[in-house]
Amino acid sequence: MTGWGKTSWGGVKADKSEEIEEDRKSHRRTTEVKELSLKYEYKRAHSEVALINCLGMEDFKEGYSYNFITSGDVDALSYLKLILRHQPKLHHLICSTWCMVAEDIFQLRLWVEDGIIEKLDLYVGEIFPTSYRIEWGMLQRMYNELECGRLCVFRNHSKIFAGYGDKYAFGIQMSANINTNPRTENGNITIDKGLYEFYKAYFDGIKSF
Repeated sequence: MTGWGKTSWGGVKADKSEEIEEDRKSHRRTTEVKELSLKYEYKRAHSEVALINCLGMEDFKEGYSYNFITSGDVDALSYLKLILRHQPKLHHLICSTWCMVAEDIFQLRLWVEDGIIEKLDLYVGEIFPTSYRIEWGMLQRMYNELECGRLCVFRNHSKIFAGYGDKYAFGIQMSANINTNPRTENGNITIDKGLYEFYKAYFDGIKSF
């Protein structure tokens, strides 16, 4: 079974070269994140509500696939938060992204520390350690201190969440990295153990740089 959802533009400006360059610069942090700001919390809440408005409050169903097209008002991590709304503890989570922002790294760390995610295997692109030095340092300390799973760097451009909890296994496929991107993106949530096992088998075979 398949479901569809879409969100509106909500006043997002068309791309211009100077806006693209500013967006690139905005991802180069000079300081670590020590706490989540109210701005971050409000933005993520708005993002999650946008998905809820498409999907409704009902829980996901086994064997169903939920497809979304969003227009700058939904962040990638919101798909995972939607899963956690109905399944508040994950025994294993695979996370794959080309890059990610410091606030989302901090959020993932909080979930691991709180036992919401028991094991987190995280895969990033080859540019991450040198182009996102602050974020890379945060990830290294997180995995050294918490010993919560695998941290891998390879020639990666896939955007995937896959995991399982007590209720069901799932796979989330997105066009967006785990960051804020005011552009149209697609997303898919599929509730299926076979999809989780498919991604697990692939990523388990990755050898980190």
